[in-house]
Amino acid sequence: MKELIIDSSQNEVVIALLEEKRLVEINTEKVDNNFSVGDVYLGKIKKIIPGLNAAFVDVGYEKDAFLHYLDLGVQVNSLNKFTKLALNSKQIPESMSSFQLEKDIEKTGKISNVIAQGQQILVQIAKEPISTKGPRISSEISFAGRYLVLVPFSDRISVSQKIKDADERGRLKRIIQSIKQKNFGIIIRTVAENKMVAELDADLNDLMSKWNAVAEKLPTAKAPQKIVGELNRTSTILRDLLNESFNSINVNDSDLYEEVRNYIKTIAPDKLEIVKLYKGKTTIFEHFGIEKQIKNSFGKIVTIKSGAYLIIEHTEALHVIDVNSGHRMNSANNQETNALDVNLEAASEVARQLRLRDMGGIIVIDFIDMHEGTNRRKLYEHIKECMKSDRAKHNILPPSKFGLVQITRQRVRPEMNIDTVEKCPVCDGSGEIKASIVLIDEIENNIRYLLQKQNEPYLKITVHPYIYAYLTKGLVSLQVKWYFAFKKWVRITPMSSYNFLEYHFFNKKDDEIVL
Repeated sequence: MKELIIDSSQNEVVIALLEEKRLVEINTEKVDNNFSVGDVYLGKIKKIIPGLNAAFVDVGYEKDAFLHYLDLGVQVNSLNKFTKLALNSKQIPESMSSFQLEKDIEKTGKISNVIAQGQQILVQIAKEPISTKGPRISSEISFAGRYLVLVPFSDRISVSQKIKDADERGRLKRIIQSIKQKNFGIIIRTVAENKMVAELDADLNDLMSKWNAVAEKLPTAKAPQKIVGELNRTSTILRDLLNESFNSINVNDSDLYEEVRNYIKTIAPDKLEIVKLYKGKTTIFEHFGIEKQIKNSFGKIVTIKSGAYLIIEHTEALHVIDVNSGHRMNSANNQETNALDVNLEAASEVARQLRLRDMGGIIVIDFIDMHEGTNRRKLYEHIKECMKSDRAKHNILPPSKFGLVQITRQRVRPEMNIDTVEKCPVCDGSGEIKASIVLIDEIENNIRYLLQKQNEPYLKITVHPYIYAYLTKGLVSLQVKWYFAFKKWVRITPMSSYNFLEYHFFNKKDDEIVL
C-alpha cells in the first residue's frame, strides 16, 4: 500500500511517500529552485582540465558545472554538430531523420580533442549543486517518460534487464522499431512490460515533443541559458512511482490538485479517483501523522520500536551508522540470537533512513557482532531485500569480519536534512522566560478583548495539547467558565506542532486574528 501526501505552500512543495503508513521518502521542491535533474541548458566551456580529463562549463550557476569525458556520451560529436548548425544558421536542420550522424567518440579519448574552450554546448543536469560544488552535467541528452527513455543521436533500442521474458522483450523491440524515428535511440523501461502499442506511442510522442522544444529554442539561445525544464518533482515522482500498488494521493492545494489530476489522466486514467483534495482544518501533514514521523525519523538518534536505536553521524567523506540494542534483550534467547534479531530490525530501518534522508556516497553500518557465518549471511540477504525498493543506484558489500557493512549509494540531490531540535518553547531562544502561571491570564485577557471590545461573533484558539487539556478537562473547565463569563463559546483546538506556550486566535473564516 502506497500513499503520496503533497503539502504545497507559497515557497515550496513537500512530497511525502508512505508505504504501509510509514514515511519512506520525503522530497522538498523549492518554488524558486533554479536547477533540477533533467533540465537541459546551453552552456559555455569555461576551462578544460586535461589532468582530470574534464571541463568546467558555465550554465548560469555561481559555481561552474563539472563535465567529465565519460559524461560526454559517445554521440557528442553529433550533438555538437547539431548545436553548431542551429546556432550559426539560426534555424534547426529540417529533419532529424535526414541528419547525418557523426562517428562515436572512443571511451578512452581526451576531452580536449572533442570540445574547446569558449564553445557552446548542450548539456543536461545530472546532479543538482551539492554543498560547495556546482551542478554535475552530461552532454548525453535523454528524456525519461513513463514507459520509455528517448536518446537523440542514437539508433539503439535497449530493454530493461528486469524484463526477463524473451518473447516480451522481442515484442517490445519490434513495436518500438516500428514507431520510432531515425536517429533516436530508445530505452524501454520495466513498467512497459505487457503495454499496448497505443500507450507506448503516446509516451514516445510526449518525449518527442520535449526534444522538439529543445530544437526550436536552440537557434535563438545564448549561453548560459535554460532551454527546457524537466517535470517538476511532483510529476517526476508520480511518473516513476505510480503503479497498481498506489492507493491514494492527497493534495492540499486546489491548483496543484488539478495539475496532478491532469498528469494522472495522461499516464494512468484508471487511477484518477485516487487523487483527493484535502480540506481539513489541521495541516495535511498533521492529519496524516507525517509531522510526528518526521520528528521521530530525523536527528542523530533514531529509535526503533523494540527499544533498539541507531546513531547516525555524517562526515565529509562518508556517513556512519551505529546499531545499539538499547534495552532490547530477550532472556529466552542467547546472545547470538538477540544480536541477529536486533540487526535484522535495524537493517530495515537503515534502508528506510537512506531513502528518507537521501543519503549518498559511502555509508558504513556498524551492526552488533555476530559470530556465526549463517547469521551474517541472513543479515546480508535481508539488507539486499530491504534495499530493493530504493530507486537510487546502490551497491552493498557483505558484512566484514568486524561486523561492518559498506553501502555505496548514488548521490543526485543534496541530502535531506530536517532540524528536529526546536527553539526553547518558554524562552524563545532568549534565555529568559516569563512565568508560566501568567499564560492563562494572558489568554483570558485576549479573549475578553476580542469578544467584548472587538465584538467578535466567533472565536477559535489553537494551543499545545498540554494547554488544551488544562483548558478543557474537569467538570467545570476553564472553557466552560469562559462561556459563563463572556456568554460566547470559545472553541479550542490542540496542535501538537506548537511550542508549549504558543497559541493563536482565528475567526469564523479561519483567518488568524493578529493581536
